[in-house]
Amino acid sequence: MAIRSTSRRFFSSVYRSISSSSSTGSKTFPPPPVVSSRRVVVTGLGMVTPLGCGVDQTWKQLIDGKCGVRALCLEDLKMKDFDTETQLTTFDQLTSKVAAIVPTGTNQGEFNEEIWLNSKEHRSMTRFIAYALCAADEALKDSNWFPTEQEHKERTGVSIGGGTGSVSDMLNSAQLICEKRLRRLSPFFIPRILINMASGHVSMKYGFQGPNHAAVTACATGSHSIGDAMRMIQFGDADVMVTGGTESSIDALSIAGFCRSRALSTKYNSSPQEASRPFDSGRDGIGEGSGVLVLEELEHAKNREAKIYAEIRGYGMSGDAYHITQPPSDGRGAILAMTRALRQNDNTCFHLVPNFGITLATIQASRFGGFSNNISAFVFSMNVTVATI
Repeated sequence: MAIRSTSRRFFSSVYRSISSSSSTGSKTFPPPPVVSSRRVVVTGLGMVTPLGCGVDQTWKQLIDGKCGVRALCLEDLKMKDFDTETQLTTFDQLTSKVAAIVPTGTNQGEFNEEIWLNSKEHRSMTRFIAYALCAADEALKDSNWFPTEQEHKERTGVSIGGGTGSVSDMLNSAQLICEKRLRRLSPFFIPRILINMASGHVSMKYGFQGPNHAAVTACATGSHSIGDAMRMIQFGDADVMVTGGTESSIDALSIAGFCRSRALSTKYNSSPQEASRPFDSGRDGIGEGSGVLVLEELEHAKNREAKIYAEIRGYGMSGDAYHITQPPSDGRGAILAMTRALRQNDNTCFHLVPNFGITLATIQASRFGGFSNNISAFVFSMNVTVATI
């Protein structure tokens, strides 16, 4: 009681001081420091996709015309604590029976569950966390960033988000309650389902003690994670950020929920390879995997002679304020986000780092078009130039 009384008196005196200072026009507290914007570049890439583990593996499979979409099987539902009859009934009732699933196994390019998921040190992890850890490991190796000095560890952060976490863990754990077997609930249940544990495990594995962040914004999660990480570097909170998104929502309850919201592919159950085609006008469906980047302050990257893939020049966010699942037909939400990102540039150029077989002629041939709105005119007015960072 004495402590509470003292706290009240303290905050009351602070409030009176602020109020008094405001009325007289004097400044009680100095303004917050302003950190000048710093340039942010990409120095590492990592991927776990339905086409395989690794950037090179995914790219090769893509160029070779391979498809990561396949028909679902009973094991994909992850209903290990349910009887066979319930599993079969659930499978039969699903309107979508195709998905883009990360291939598992011990062969080159496959996700090795024994290394990333089933080992004793990883028993507190679920699949979406393991995907993030695997992708982050590749990105860090690509960037050659494994700091040993305490100062560098404190200046390295993680920003990896997810959409749903591990719904299969929730489903199977709820079944234990129904069967009155609560004592069999894993002591790691909570850490296994929390979205922020993807970032947490990456930071613990490599000793990163900078900002630790996890966005949860459905399909925009990966973009928000990268944009937030960029700003953390710009504002001086970190010099290096490991950032991206991860998802593993191919399980009975997640698929059933997405089916009920009509978000999954139902036209291609007999021809899975025709479903979920990115950028196709008839695209639909979902997949799983993880993508991770290493972002770095430009001068920091140059000082250690890191290879630079690209520079992030802007980041925009918006809300459609329209519908719980459907975007407006005029695309105004996406236009607003892109416009905000473009306006963060203080010049009228996009810059290309010419190290990856892409020529200026190729870029100029890929003219921006197809939109009859203001952003189209804005983008058309911009020049593309070649620059070396």
